[in-house]
Amino acid sequence: MDFIKDILKGVIIGVANAIPGVSGGTMMVSMGIYDDIIFCITHLFKQLKKSVMTLLPYFIGMVVGIVGLAFVIEWLYANYPFQTSMVFIGLIFGGIPMLWKELKSDMIRIPHIVIFLLFFAAVVAMQCFGGDGGEVALTVGVVSLVKIFFVGVIASATMVIPGVSGSMMLQIMGYYKPIMSEITGFVSALKDGNWDTLLHIGAILMPFGIGVVLGIFVIAKLIEFLLKKWKGLTYSAILGLVISSPVVILMGTPLAGIGVITVITGVATLLIGILVAAQLGK
Repeated sequence: MDFIKDILKGVIIGVANAIPGVSGGTMMVSMGIYDDIIFCITHLFKQLKKSVMTLLPYFIGMVVGIVGLAFVIEWLYANYPFQTSMVFIGLIFGGIPMLWKELKSDMIRIPHIVIFLLFFAAVVAMQCFGGDGGEVALTVGVVSLVKIFFVGVIASATMVIPGVSGSMMLQIMGYYKPIMSEITGFVSALKDGNWDTLLHIGAILMPFGIGVVLGIFVIAKLIEFLLKKWKGLTYSAILGLVISSPVVILMGTPLAGIGVITVITGVATLLIGILVAAQLGK
């Protein structure tokens, strides 16, 4: 039962990582699994069996979320953007009490408040001034593949950091739609047994995947170090990132002309998100 529950948590993280403006790291914090995932990543080779068994259901869920349910979420965003955004905001709100408990173990002083405000403002500013980068053409060439590798490193690092959307970073750099198109193309080619297309897309996605893995390890090591040295300040920063997420999500959601029914259903999906986060966080 716990294995299935962890897969569902992975699905939410995967879907969040596939949607620009929504942070997979925030979802990890909201469901109370952030510290465990960071620990397992940084101790993967020291405690191989334990780490793999812990990460496996999350990984399965993330693949399902990114490859499968991301299509459903895209449709929901296209047709019901406000209600869909409110689900994610509810998931975030549902996890804030758990994060607050971690922070309350330290006395909150002026440095904690300053760090909180700085990280809150940084994420909101990123959304305000980021914009959409022009789309990049993905080709099989040395320079292009090296760029894709470093894009994977940057995107994965931001996927792990709460409050920062890896998909939004890809969008700013102009790689979001091209990468997503390659992923969907890979799935379609695999289904049709088109091996030439599979090899071509695989050559593009492989350096991106290697960059993603490397970026996750590097940022996880950094976060583990910060939590050991400055736990209170680090959680203040994480809280600022997490609480900024609903603001960022709403900034990216079309709000003009929404009616009473939309607001009511939005409040309902918000409550559903809070309840789901509370249940998955147990």
